[in-house]
Amino acid sequence: MKMVNMQNLGTEKELLVDEINYKDLFLIIWKSKLTISITTIIFLLGAVFFALQMPNIYKSEVLLAPSEKNDNSGLAGLTGQLGGMASLAGINLGSSATSNTQLAIEVIKSRQFIANFIEKYKILPDLIAAESWSLANNKLSFDADLYDPATNTWVREVKPPYTPKPSTQEAYKVFMELFNVMEDPDTGMVQVSIEHLSPFIAQQWVNWLILEINNEMKERDVAEALRSTEYLTKQLEQTKVIDIRAVLYKLVEEQARTIMLANVRDEYVFKTIDPAIAPQEKSKPSRALICLIGLLLGFLLSSMVVVFRHFNRQG
Repeated sequence: MKMVNMQNLGTEKELLVDEINYKDLFLIIWKSKLTISITTIIFLLGAVFFALQMPNIYKSEVLLAPSEKNDNSGLAGLTGQLGGMASLAGINLGSSATSNTQLAIEVIKSRQFIANFIEKYKILPDLIAAESWSLANNKLSFDADLYDPATNTWVREVKPPYTPKPSTQEAYKVFMELFNVMEDPDTGMVQVSIEHLSPFIAQQWVNWLILEINNEMKERDVAEALRSTEYLTKQLEQTKVIDIRAVLYKLVEEQARTIMLANVRDEYVFKTIDPAIAPQEKSKPSRALICLIGLLLGFLLSSMVVVFRHFNRQG
């Protein structure tokens, strides 16, 4: 008896599915076309209003090429002869432009580098509190609930552990949402970009970033070369073996060469191929896409509600 009931129930479901075809759905929607149209228009107007309220975001980007490193293959052979002396001195004679570039990319994305960058150029208000940008006078407007530019004070209300002035962690998080670094694995070219409300600020930040990362890598290499030179000089004073002294002199010469190149080369780790510009066209938002999504969302939701109410009444 139970088996018969289950079979009957299955048959009824199949019949119900057969009855609900595309034609019926179309007729149901067509009968409520006025309701659906009004709802869709409301969603579309809401999307248009939302899209118009969103400020333009501009992206400035620069294309970079890794600076050529010196060929250290001969010195690398000397390093083998020395039996690890160079490695003890902290000298990496086998480093290539690629590895140096990868290191620079990781440094430029690091918390410490970004924090120092924000602090050095005093860009925290432009980063956190900027609300809009005026093309007429090329000035930023700030959110009055966050920052008072007249007194240069932060007035935002936050709960501990946060403070009115954004912390380094907050600033880093916001900055990384606007900042991007990409390396082409085939060509080795590096693209650095910044998005901001102001195209001129975006361009300026990109230029500052490239200047700072070149200086940072230069200072690191000079400091390492000086430490290595000091160590090698001490080894020269302690050894009397002519062959080892010859290799040590070569290593000292290489460190001196590194320091010299660092002092004369401004574009130390990255060479600018295509410099950053202040873009005339926004990169986002795509207002047409937002309106289209609002239109489709309004139509789909209103159609689903109409169909659901229709079958709910019948059931």
